Amino acid sequence: MALDELRELLNRHARPDLATPMEGVLIFKAERPQPPTPTTYGKVLAVVAQGTKRFALGEQVHEYREGQYLVASVDLPVTAHFARASAELPGLGVGLTLHPAAVAEVLLQAAPGDLPELGEGVPPGLAVSTASAELLDAVVRLVRLFDHPRDITVLAPLVKREILWRLITGDQGAIVRQFGLPDSSLSHIARAIQWIRDHYTQPFRVKDAAAVAGMSVSTFHRNFHAVTAMSPIQFQKRIRLQQARLQLAAAPAAVAAVSRRVGYDSPSQFSREYRRQFGVSPSQDAMRLGTGAAR
Repeated sequence: MALDELRELLNRHARPDLATPMEGVLIFKAERPQPPTPTTYGKVLAVVAQGTKRFALGEQVHEYREGQYLVASVDLPVTAHFARASAELPGLGVGLTLHPAAVAEVLLQAAPGDLPELGEGVPPGLAVSTASAELLDAVVRLVRLFDHPRDITVLAPLVKREILWRLITGDQGAIVRQFGLPDSSLSHIARAIQWIRDHYTQPFRVKDAAAVAGMSVSTFHRNFHAVTAMSPIQFQKRIRLQQARLQLAAAPAAVAAVSRRVGYDSPSQFSREYRRQFGVSPSQDAMRLGTGAAR
């Protein structure tokens, strides 16, 4: 079975730093259940070969397990972890970075009748589905190239294109297709998301982000929530707090300075929102992060 071979390949080629010799491809391996960790799901396809991965986006909690895949079409702040993993049965998965230009190129080569209907409205920025046999087969052939390094340069781009086609014509095809269309509603929201991420330390006005997306404020609010499961202000707050946590890991004693750097004028507000997000105060979390880094 394809999943059996994928597990064996991922288990053999996994490295602590997740990296692989193939551009845009990462291998994930967890030998024990992990605590929920704030991270960013960028534009990616992620396939789980073994174990269960759980993530929270806004107030929504999702999970995907062996034989299922996740597609993320925008940069979303999530809290994720392998919820089911052990040394005997490690959590295993493979990720492939998705590029809008590559999706657009595949779309241009497809005959109009070969593409499913897009449907109305803006799709979510993140979704989970069961992988088809064809998609799993292509993913296995991509990972199999690690056993034949000299073939990677020539064959990997071909297999990646096939994977894109399987996604475009699969359950989450609407997400992937809108992701590859520069004038789609999803692409406009993605542009606003990037703008918020680039300016997260600055005072935030929703109408400015709506202008970047080229939408009215009400339309922007509706579409933004459909893509991210958060309001624009909640999204900016999540980005600020994640950045604060990263900075505290590097400088545990600088809570007040980090608070100002990520855009908070009020230390008490920062502490209150940090505790609500991560379950502990900034100073407690900084001490824990510093101890972990020392270990």
